[in-house]
Amino acid sequence: MKIAVLGAGAGGTAVAFDCASYGHEVRLFDFPQFPDNIATIDRQGGIHAEGGLSGFATVASAGHDVEEALSDAELIYVVGPAFSTTPFGEAVAGQLSAGQTVIVTPGSCGGALAFKKAAGLALEDDSVRVAETHTLHYAVRLTQPGRIRVFLKLKAGNLLAALPSRHTQEVMALIADVYPTMEPAKNVIQTSLQNANPVIHPAVTLANAARIERTGGDFLFYEEGVGDATGRLIEAVDQERIAIGAKLGLEVVSDPAMGIRQGYMLADNYGAAYREAPGFLGIGAQPQLDHRYLHEDVGYGLVFMSRLARQVGVETPTIDAIIQVTSVLMARDYASDAPRTPDALGIGDLSAEELGDL
Repeated sequence: MKIAVLGAGAGGTAVAFDCASYGHEVRLFDFPQFPDNIATIDRQGGIHAEGGLSGFATVASAGHDVEEALSDAELIYVVGPAFSTTPFGEAVAGQLSAGQTVIVTPGSCGGALAFKKAAGLALEDDSVRVAETHTLHYAVRLTQPGRIRVFLKLKAGNLLAALPSRHTQEVMALIADVYPTMEPAKNVIQTSLQNANPVIHPAVTLANAARIERTGGDFLFYEEGVGDATGRLIEAVDQERIAIGAKLGLEVVSDPAMGIRQGYMLADNYGAAYREAPGFLGIGAQPQLDHRYLHEDVGYGLVFMSRLARQVGVETPTIDAIIQVTSVLMARDYASDAPRTPDALGIGDLSAEELGDL
């Protein structure tokens, strides 16, 4: 199968490596402002990996020509942080063909909705199938251009939903060779709420703010950054997103329980389970507060959850407090910036029942 991967960060590089390892013809694209990894992969003809995935995988091309990447592609992965989804959608607007399938991974709260809007596709348009996963399938880091270290490829517990949801099983069948443990979600609201990054990253970052500023992130984010008090903060956020899901008739699994299913964690608690999680061992903290753990996971994730909760009548005092405190620390009004909300994504007028059936 011909596959285009849009996004050459650690996640996109891992997806490209994995798909190419299964014999697919992979073309990797990223924007010109991100040249280093693309240039190295192009020069060496592929990607080196070590850890949970290892070896060398050849890719058909790596560059900045999106038209070349999309040419005859049956499957298109959009891989990157939340703020990259709209630019990728805009980049492919008018260039997608009927019958193609797009998977936004991870969806990062409303990713499929954001992509369809940016690409000029109506919500119910299924000439191009668009889906999202609730999380990236890997714990992975770029160690240098053209080379990744994979800490973990998920054993289970990655949810996928198409938009509209009637195409979910078809999309899962298309990717079953590379991702046989992908699980169907009821819809893209469930995948959005199951995204754990907004639950974990802001809480741990805020609890370690002075340490990050003082050391430049010279500590282990989970092993040294999650104390029991921080765990209680994570748990409070987790319970609020679970309550939003319940109001919509959607099951949202607690983060530790999902972590066990995925192979990240060994215990179902919010303290030691993070510190001792096999999938988190060795992952360092971010070098500064000005980082996607706040900009993405608060600005796109928690703000989306807060607005969705307000829309369906669920109170989220902890989520709202984290948004406010983060805004003060970063001198930025995340609640007002609000780049991804139900209103912005075209679902702000839907009832709880309608959202649950999306």
